[in-house]
Amino acid sequence: MNALEPDGADPSPRPPTRRGLTRKRLFGVDRSGPEPPETRAGAPLRPFTIPNLIGYARLASLPVFCVLAFGSGDGRDLAASVIYGCVTWGDYFDGMIARATGQYSRLGALLDPVVDRLTVLSGVAVCWHFELLPRWALALLLAREIAMPMLARFGLRRGLDIEINWVGRIATFLVFSAIFWAMVFDSVLLTAVLLVGVAMAYYATALYIRTGFSTQVAGRKPSTSH
Repeated sequence: MNALEPDGADPSPRPPTRRGLTRKRLFGVDRSGPEPPETRAGAPLRPFTIPNLIGYARLASLPVFCVLAFGSGDGRDLAASVIYGCVTWGDYFDGMIARATGQYSRLGALLDPVVDRLTVLSGVAVCWHFELLPRWALALLLAREIAMPMLARFGLRRGLDIEINWVGRIATFLVFSAIFWAMVFDSVLLTAVLLVGVAMAYYATALYIRTGFSTQVAGRKPSTSH
């Protein structure tokens, strides 16, 4: 049976199989334990999985969003907003499907952050063009989004993967929410949401750097035998 087990049924720190999948893990609340080995460097890409197909659909939807949004006259087009909302929520659903089916892949681990970054940049471009959000706040967000691929590349060259933490997840949610709702209505509250998201995004970046540095230092320590 593939039915969900009660929360806490799998005390093992290893990523659970579908049989040991709890509701908290399915919905992404429980992120304890290491990342699945299928997502690590050197694992097969496995491009044709259901989560990856969702990623491809998200990627293909972004040009459609841009055409509709930039052609709207004010950046607030219903179809464009719906597409943007689907693209942002697609990031959550492809992860949930990966956990439910066990279809993890190295390509998915690489594709998701790229699509997320392009989604943010597309939304920033629309909000910047139509001044739906303060441009100075968008510039802070843009600087961070440009820096992250450089950090990821730097880490990969040293055999380190950037593992998303909860601060980064919440920051992404707040940023996506601010951009999406700015394309629906005008409110100063959305600026506050964006600023909190940007501040948390920078903090998450600092945590990534600290974790990567700690991992490198630990790897350089000579092993001792007892």
